[in-house]
Amino acid sequence: MEQRSIKYRHNIMSIHSIEAFGSVTGSVHPDPNTHQLCKDVYFVRALGVNVQYTEDIVKLDNRMIQCMREGKLLYKRVDALPAILTAEDAAFYATCFDKWQDSQRTHMETKCFQQDPDFANTVGRAVADVIEQYRFVKHNMSETIMKNFVVKLALWFDFIMDGFLVNWNERSTIKIVLSNITKEQEYLFCYMLTLVGADVLLLYPKADLLYTQQKLSDLSVQLHVGSYCDLEIPKYIEPSKNIGVQSNHHVSGTGQIQGGKSASSAEETGKIRVVIPARPKRKSSSTPTQESVPSSSQQRPQVQIPRRATSSETGRPSVPVIRSGTRQEKSFEELALLASSVVMITIHGQSGESMGTGSGIMVGRAGYILTNNHVASGGRYYSVKIEDDDQTYNTDEVIKYNSVFDLAVIRISRTLNPIPIYQGSQKLVRGQKVVAIGSPLGLFNSVSNGIISGFRMMGNVDMIQFTAPISHGSSGGAVLNMYGEVIGISTAGIDDGQNLNLAVGYECINMFARGFI
Repeated sequence: MEQRSIKYRHNIMSIHSIEAFGSVTGSVHPDPNTHQLCKDVYFVRALGVNVQYTEDIVKLDNRMIQCMREGKLLYKRVDALPAILTAEDAAFYATCFDKWQDSQRTHMETKCFQQDPDFANTVGRAVADVIEQYRFVKHNMSETIMKNFVVKLALWFDFIMDGFLVNWNERSTIKIVLSNITKEQEYLFCYMLTLVGADVLLLYPKADLLYTQQKLSDLSVQLHVGSYCDLEIPKYIEPSKNIGVQSNHHVSGTGQIQGGKSASSAEETGKIRVVIPARPKRKSSSTPTQESVPSSSQQRPQVQIPRRATSSETGRPSVPVIRSGTRQEKSFEELALLASSVVMITIHGQSGESMGTGSGIMVGRAGYILTNNHVASGGRYYSVKIEDDDQTYNTDEVIKYNSVFDLAVIRISRTLNPIPIYQGSQKLVRGQKVVAIGSPLGLFNSVSNGIISGFRMMGNVDMIQFTAPISHGSSGGAVLNMYGEVIGISTAGIDDGQNLNLAVGYECINMFARGFI
């Protein structure tokens, strides 16, 4: 039989929703110049969640299952890829690797082979393509590393395709949805599925998989669903495999699939009900109004907020809490403990690349973080790192900003331990001791001390000049008095001068952050 080769074109159309992923189907057509068959496939990363997230997933399941019953396509949703469990499996897939090598890496026979050389050739070339992509991650990839990876690819391929491939051809419509894909090898396997004609959707409700290799990230396109949060994806109830036999009927390449019903109630579908908490109400202020405040009608999913570790669990002293009637000066060691309420913010661009770092101050228990507007502006989303917490919190929520004061509030899905803001019981004076906490040059939560050296008017905004050393990346960090209260937020340093640093004062902070504190 003549060996055929098909060319796959990725992400020709934009996918704007989970529903659209289920609807679009790539047409198969000959290239007018080479007469080689071409098929359009889609490889999409769905980032974050919105209020109808779980409902959209369940609707997608129901719709795709109905289309399978009608013989239109193949569909599977899985929440994890398996490990090799038996010596028998390991031996079988090692043989698959050897045969693939003997065929000059063009022919792969797995358990899904179906005695179809065209199919085996397509799989073999897909494996070879993935191995070349993997070399960008493993520059010194040994034969053993490659063999182990190919064995995994073959195992995972049989796991996904088990029972579904009957009379496969280039016009087969295959939809695969996966979650918990956290490693480069798993991600590249998902790319491999597109090279045998499958459309693949990866679900990342909590965080995007941060690839340091831009070339790998570029293999798929981003679908920004909403903000990141710890939301459980509903379980997929796999239908009996006898409905997964696809006929040679091909869905038209117009991009629309008809048919499929969604269940009428949560009891029928097992979907999760998403409860939306109200935002805090905005209070009146005489502050200049270059602000952007989301309306109270905006909604977000309610999430489970991780409990903050206690001092006994972390092995570190607890952060001193300032209470009414107990205000007293603190030692530098005690003030340094407040670093656990100062965060490092990494700003990410459209493709997820790091554009720089800054700092922020916890000001509201419900996840509100105060930073500079020049830190928050220009980024596509932000990742927030907290001391004594191994998790990184991603968010694209800028709740409020003011370019005159150079202040902004972002929000993450975590309960916080805010630092109190000074209320002005006594006037600040030159010579007063201060402590600055921030992440200069990405050095997480550095602590320095100094004094207030003056008060300046910068662009109609009162600024505190202080001597505690800061550098780029300290912007948005805390300037504290000796009582552990925020008297300012680090905003700028004068590069040509030594320890000439400026902070927006507590008066502006109290006016701007009213309603969050």
